[in-house]
Amino acid sequence: MPGLSHKLTPLFTFLFLFLSFPTNASPATTAIAQQFKEAPQFYNSPGCPSIDQDEIDPESDGDSTVFCSEHAVHVAMTLDAAYIRGSMAAILSVLQHTSCPQNIAFHFVASASASTSLLRAAISSSFPCLNFRVYTFDDSSVSRLISTSIRSALDCPLNYARSYLANIIPLCVRRVVYLDSDLVLVDDIAKLAATPLGEQSVLAAPEYCNANFTSYFTPTFWSNPSLSLTFADRKPCYFNTGVMVIDLDRWREGDYTTKIEEWMELQKRIRIYELGSLPPFLLVFAGDIVPVDHRWNQHGLGGDNFRGLCRDLHPGPASLLHWSGKGKPWARLDANRPCPLDALWAPYDLLQTPFALDS
Repeated sequence: MPGLSHKLTPLFTFLFLFLSFPTNASPATTAIAQQFKEAPQFYNSPGCPSIDQDEIDPESDGDSTVFCSEHAVHVAMTLDAAYIRGSMAAILSVLQHTSCPQNIAFHFVASASASTSLLRAAISSSFPCLNFRVYTFDDSSVSRLISTSIRSALDCPLNYARSYLANIIPLCVRRVVYLDSDLVLVDDIAKLAATPLGEQSVLAAPEYCNANFTSYFTPTFWSNPSLSLTFADRKPCYFNTGVMVIDLDRWREGDYTTKIEEWMELQKRIRIYELGSLPPFLLVFAGDIVPVDHRWNQHGLGGDNFRGLCRDLHPGPASLLHWSGKGKPWARLDANRPCPLDALWAPYDLLQTPFALDS
């Protein structure tokens, strides 16, 4: 029965992925056993710039040149089993709302300890025509520098991969949009990618100058004159590192990875902050970034870090919805305890229940 065999394919794929894991695998590892639907194929609008075939990608061995093209929009995300459901939704939202989806190049960074072959297969299955690569991130390069924070999930080494993008992504990529996995776009990412960075700025992000900036660092930091003078010549404002436009050439030239690591090394000796990978970015960049309209990071929708309370949208238009915070929309939907705004994430969810057959 040809029709039946096609309908059973998702079930067999799920069983194969599920049985591929040892029985003592951690929940984070087995999460990739979820089966995802294939997304629609998206095509460029007539006015999209063409990718110049003369642009040579030294790592491509003759395949698509999009990975080094300056006409492409380069998107960087981390990829792991625990958050792959969010990653799938984020990818779909990017493709669905851009005019030139075939000009998007995704650069995924996965932990060296993860099963990158299964992660790659999951992406390929849902997005057969996606331009993407998966790079491995050596956890040991940052594990020794990580200090415990207010929430254990923030201490995952992969959270710090954004500080190493300039070392991981090929040198031919000069600018990248970094996105967290717990967000969806409802606008064209090309608009965000085109943010002017001026003559010397390294990154751009929505910033919030009315936030209580002092709360991101400990009294030990502010009581030390040499440390508190870090912000003496700039107006520091909070920015969320889950959405950033980064000039990788300038990052490399300024060796900003080393600058971030130096603050992390100091944190190991003197506790100067509590909140994971964000404070080192603030110490290096706060007050020196290009501000982006707040519509590009309606963050905090995950709720309160301690109690999981629901949050409302910030005033004004929204181009990107970000469930930063403790609560993730897929977990709350599965638990039948969603926040009202989780309904905005649900249409991008590609999860397929394992025993549901196509009609």
